[in-house]
Amino acid sequence: MPNHTPRHEYDRRPTLVDLGIFAVTLLVADGLWKLCVSGDESGSEVTLLGWDITALFEWMSLHIAATVYTLIHWSRDTIQLIEGYILRFDSGTTTSVVWSCTPVKQAFIWLMLIVTTLGGWKHKSWVIPVGWILIYGINIVRITVLSLLIEFHPEWFHLLHDYVFKYIFYGLMFLMWWTFVRWFAESALGQAKSLEPRVNGAHSE
Repeated sequence: MPNHTPRHEYDRRPTLVDLGIFAVTLLVADGLWKLCVSGDESGSEVTLLGWDITALFEWMSLHIAATVYTLIHWSRDTIQLIEGYILRFDSGTTTSVVWSCTPVKQAFIWLMLIVTTLGGWKHKSWVIPVGWILIYGINIVRITVLSLLIEFHPEWFHLLHDYVFKYIFYGLMFLMWWTFVRWFAESALGQAKSLEPRVNGAHSE
């Protein structure tokens, strides 16, 4: 008779091990980024290992600022876009979309998270760009909501920017990563189960 090996249902809940792996990978990726990429908050110059990549970040900053301006302007006519990257409200609050506001760093971290995750490139090849698209969308929502919240409360900026939205962003990235890690594992388990009848059938002959 076929020899059926009992299997436990896959645990879908994130564990401390998952969180630890994510945190270590994030810290390593963040360290590599800071080692290789440098620039000031004004965005006047950004370099990658000494190579000037300012133009790329300038283009992205202008694109993000224009997108955020358009989204806010749809709901209220109290905002202006100045010099392409400065958002100014009629309340007097202003905010600048500089190079560090772009999601390039998070996209790099996402790349590192997926590359170092067990699984075949058949799936990683689409998981990476899908993650980049989601990160881009999260970043647009982050800057839009942040801008709206500080319109009448500019004193909230540092709390929201440096802590609240920063950790929400990385929290969402963890959920994205964990979802794909679980999916990789379940996909591998499904493939293993599909091979069982062939193996067991061969043993029973």
